[in-house]
Amino acid sequence: MNNTRRDIRALSKEELRTFFEGVGDKAFRGNQVYEWLWQKGAHTFEAMTSLPKATREMLAAHFSINHIKVDVMQRSSDGTIKNAVRLHDGLLVESVLIPTDTRTTACVSSQVGCSLNCSFCATARLKRMRNLLPDEIFDQVKVIDEQSRTFFGRPLSNIVFMGMGEPLMNYNNVMKAIDKITSEEGLGMSAKRITVSTSGIPKLIRKMADDEVKFKLAVSLHSAISSVRTGIMPFNEQFPLEELREALAYWYQKTKNRITYEYVVWKDINDQKKDVEALIKFCRFAPSKVNLIEYNPIDDGEFKQADPKALELYQTMLEAAGITVTIRHSRGKDIDAACGQLANKGVNS
Repeated sequence: MNNTRRDIRALSKEELRTFFEGVGDKAFRGNQVYEWLWQKGAHTFEAMTSLPKATREMLAAHFSINHIKVDVMQRSSDGTIKNAVRLHDGLLVESVLIPTDTRTTACVSSQVGCSLNCSFCATARLKRMRNLLPDEIFDQVKVIDEQSRTFFGRPLSNIVFMGMGEPLMNYNNVMKAIDKITSEEGLGMSAKRITVSTSGIPKLIRKMADDEVKFKLAVSLHSAISSVRTGIMPFNEQFPLEELREALAYWYQKTKNRITYEYVVWKDINDQKKDVEALIKFCRFAPSKVNLIEYNPIDDGEFKQADPKALELYQTMLEAAGITVTIRHSRGKDIDAACGQLANKGVNS
């Protein structure tokens, strides 16, 4: 449990340098501490062995390092790893390592619970407790990179913000975390290997475009018919499809990066020809691709997987319209690690 000492990772490198000057030490100590925190992932001040013992003791008296801890690690039969991550205040989130033959992807969380209310998602049924801090997001990635090297013999290759929470509702902290992940003073990963997935907050999609971000954008769409989308994603009334479309057009105009639509097809909800036609029309205004995602049940049976013929209809019609489409089969279902299943069962309630 945390105490009153400030988390040292909230300080910038310049603030660390200023701190050391203020206590009569050399400014370069700030550079050393920053490197230990972000490149080397030190969990304790004692681990910072290039610093004099007295300096490490002084830091421990002034600051804490609120590093995450993996409470439980589960491995799926398909190789997927799910981490139950304990935060410094005792709350839990989940993160997932998804391996394939050619890459390993980290699926990370941005909130404890979620700000939105998608009725098909287990996370959305949790109370939103708080936003994650930049270092808590960074730590998830660092842990999964270490797991990738340990279990698969290669570094982490991709990151998707598709875990618990709506990333754009934690905008500033998510952007700071990505800055650390992509910085040469952090993990040095290419922004092009990072995808931020949003349920669609028009104002913040525009802000991302204005901020000239370099990562990829995915949108959980699930229906291009307003009444259908509102039924499964009630916040659609606050952020209507027309506003979302205009924001995405602005995104493409500013970034020239195509948009990925994440799209689950459910039986008797969005599995008809009219649903595909609406999606095709929605995709027309900017280059895009569609990931059709296999639905992963969350116990209550309200939503059911669509008939395979419905997925075939989507694929056939989208391809005929010249739109790239992929059918994604979720991994980690046997450990509740698949898309929409992250829920910290039995905790944070």
